[in-house]
Amino acid sequence: MSTRAQIAIETGPDEWAHVYCHFDGYPAHMLPALAAWTPEDILAAREIRQVRADKLDCFDPPRAPRILPRPTCELSHLYIWQYSGWVDFTDHAE
Repeated sequence: MSTRAQIAIETGPDEWAHVYCHFDGYPAHMLPALAAWTPEDILAAREIRQVRADKLDCFDPPRAPRILPRPTCELSHLYIWQYSGWVDFTDHAE
């Protein structure tokens, strides 16, 4: 079974793009893998099968990210860019 996750990136006031990640969304994998990528890289990917340190395996064609007013955990895990790095925001989201 896949561990699904979202990566929320602030794109404006009260506007967060939520990029879907299908596989390996657990923190022990995602935080080291995300370290190689910027928020701009993740936004450009749009919809991701798996984040790896060497590659973003993306869906083709991708769906656009969901836009929500704040970081919202709708799946198993949620990650955000904070203070120049990625953090697990699962326990802090609505």
